[in-house]
Amino acid sequence: MKKTSWNDQWFFWEMRDSFALLWNIPADVQKVRLPHDAMLSHKAYAESALGGNSGYRDGGRFCYAKTIPAETPLPERAVLLFDGVYENAAVYVNGSLVTRHPYGYTPFTVELSSHLEAGKPNEIRVMTNNKAANARWYTGGGICRDVWLLTANHNVSISPNGIQVKTEAIDPANGRATLLLQAKVDNASASDAEIRLQFSIGDNCSVCSDPVHIGAHGHAEVSVRAELDHASLWNAETPVLYTCTATLLLTEGGQVVSADTASARFGVRTIALDPTLGFLVNNTPVKLRGACIHSDNGPLGGAEFRDALVRKIRILREAGFNAVRISHHPASTAVLDACDELGMYVMNESFDMWTRNKTDYDYANYFEDWWERDTEAMVRSSYNHPCVVMYSLGNEIPEIGIPKGLEVCRALHEKVRQLDDTRFTTVAVNGVFSVGDIIPDIMRDVLGQSGSDAASGNVNEFLTIMDQNVDKIVTHDRISQRLAKVDEIVDISGYNYMIARYEQDVSAYPERIIVGSETYPPQIGRIWPLVQQHTQIIGDFTWTGWDYIGEAGIGVPAYQPREGGFGALFPCQLAYVGDIDITGHRRIASYYREIVYGLRKAPCIAVQDPARYHEKPILTPWVLTTGTAKWHFPGMEGQPVRIEVYSPGDTVELFQNGRSLGKQAVGLDGNRMAVYETLYEKGSLKAVAYKSGVPMGEDHLETPAEQPLLCARVTDALPELIYVEISCRDDRGILYPTSDMRIEVTVSGASQFWLGTGNPKPDTNYTEPATTLYNGRAILIVRREPGQSDAAVTVRSGAQTLSLNL
Repeated sequence: MKKTSWNDQWFFWEMRDSFALLWNIPADVQKVRLPHDAMLSHKAYAESALGGNSGYRDGGRFCYAKTIPAETPLPERAVLLFDGVYENAAVYVNGSLVTRHPYGYTPFTVELSSHLEAGKPNEIRVMTNNKAANARWYTGGGICRDVWLLTANHNVSISPNGIQVKTEAIDPANGRATLLLQAKVDNASASDAEIRLQFSIGDNCSVCSDPVHIGAHGHAEVSVRAELDHASLWNAETPVLYTCTATLLLTEGGQVVSADTASARFGVRTIALDPTLGFLVNNTPVKLRGACIHSDNGPLGGAEFRDALVRKIRILREAGFNAVRISHHPASTAVLDACDELGMYVMNESFDMWTRNKTDYDYANYFEDWWERDTEAMVRSSYNHPCVVMYSLGNEIPEIGIPKGLEVCRALHEKVRQLDDTRFTTVAVNGVFSVGDIIPDIMRDVLGQSGSDAASGNVNEFLTIMDQNVDKIVTHDRISQRLAKVDEIVDISGYNYMIARYEQDVSAYPERIIVGSETYPPQIGRIWPLVQQHTQIIGDFTWTGWDYIGEAGIGVPAYQPREGGFGALFPCQLAYVGDIDITGHRRIASYYREIVYGLRKAPCIAVQDPARYHEKPILTPWVLTTGTAKWHFPGMEGQPVRIEVYSPGDTVELFQNGRSLGKQAVGLDGNRMAVYETLYEKGSLKAVAYKSGVPMGEDHLETPAEQPLLCARVTDALPELIYVEISCRDDRGILYPTSDMRIEVTVSGASQFWLGTGNPKPDTNYTEPATTLYNGRAILIVRREPGQSDAAVTVRSGAQTLSLNL
């Protein structure tokens, strides 16, 4: 079927009254282009009913409408493909309900043909509702992903997403790949049909199926094998992609006619698991350097723009990651396309809950009726993407350890393998969550009566005690027993926050394949040597690679209760746990991780605020450091300051204004941090990493000059989105990291822009034209108008003004 973007020319409004007598479009509607996050227009506020989970933003009932003009010729078949609508979507055609789709993260189709009226305007209306608590993070709301119109001029046509390409074998001697080419064909006519499918891959591979008979209003699965000579293989280092085109040949009145065509992009690659070799891509062992990521794109909210996702995946790759876990929901087509193109392995996750709610109105309310359809939607949309190497069946499922939970787990596994036998399954198990019904007993075993009391007390006390004793708790025999039952079902055992189990389990269960499906960022120095040492441990996924809106404050250091951490109060809006902040700027943890991976030769300097030298911060397990990459603390001259240096090699040396503060050993027992104490004075810091006495690399921090200057530069000019970094620097270009400069922007030649910083406690909404710099930076994102290329931005701060053509 012909595939056309249907993102333009939508009307949008927020419904205030569900019981509306008139089926009309209000006079005050907005005209929007998709993808669109309607929830982002709601400014965060302390009294939000969704609380910190959503970053103190409310959901709502959002409505979209688009009209097909009366003069538009109607095809024989028309289908709308929604890549994801958040959530509880109801789609109407000319006022009549055609379909509902509760889950906000799986694609679905709407057959339009029988509902359209020739010679009349045809209205498509989409209603969504995420007003009530439905997730543990910021989801966005509305049509947050792309919409496509699929058309065919014959009522016998190839199904939407109907082509699948499977790599069956690769001959290492000559590089010949054996492929299974499959297509699903729909017959919407009242007559039987005889068809064949002609498949082609480039200019050198073409095969045709045998004739296939399809009954009236029936469907057929057509498959044929093909050989692709000298195939270029897909992997994260060389992400080569091919396109398979299928032409539907229909016998009609004794003549063979071309009734439809469709194409699908794919990669040629194989994957395998072996306890003695690990995870193999094209027979080569690979360790997964993974990042968990949520669906939001920072200042863009939940709108999943292709450009934003290409940029996100590129920055994650540059930071040393080669894998992402889409958590905790199925990936959009846009992010899978980006991972295919740039080379990034993907763990695609289905659900955050099964039959037990985590919030009052979440997917558990629909699971039993919808899990099969949503699993099939996830798998079918993933099938041709070589980046996807495993499916996670769920995240931290509380009922995973009881018989009903195991029954659900097996059903999910079997459904996935029925749909796709080329990839592996896992489930992300949190050991503590898996034994929720017996956690008081385990706590009593570990800590005595005080542990039992903590298990029945408030959540903050419980989590504090958990953090102090987590290794003893997660290695308890009762957790071992439940993990063993899950391991019997899935291909890979996913461990959330259970690195204390790694060494005992690879010894006790020599056939078990383990992945760290979710881990604390500061523990990478302890984790990665174990991943490298044991072939059974195939990788690690940190929480998180990229910061996100919601779960407000869990990574924010605090000096008073509720400033950060669990239960952080407004204005906390971000989780603040990402190696990379929501603007795409790398934080200290990112450089530390790159060093641990062995991919960085330069050290990284992090300086703690000397004004807090005598205070002890309140830190959650996700926080690596309170230090930042700055050497500018006005008014603190002569005061004690603590400096951390994260370094490769075996030794690091720190210089202050040219004076050596000494050498320290690093790398022992996975520890890559050296700590120095000195008195703050303006000037410079320089860290030098050594290996066997030979310098490897350097890092520098300098105090900026007194006069701060407003600066702006385009960092990414992509087909649809333009990213502009706005910063405060001195006349040498050195960042003014303590600047709290207030900026205002004016954009011409574009109707949409977003402005934000990495501040977990922002004082403006991302849709407003003003903000306050954070650590000296902000990001402006401008959306190009179709066919227009002359956008410009003006930035003002006090008496300073600058303009930039985009």
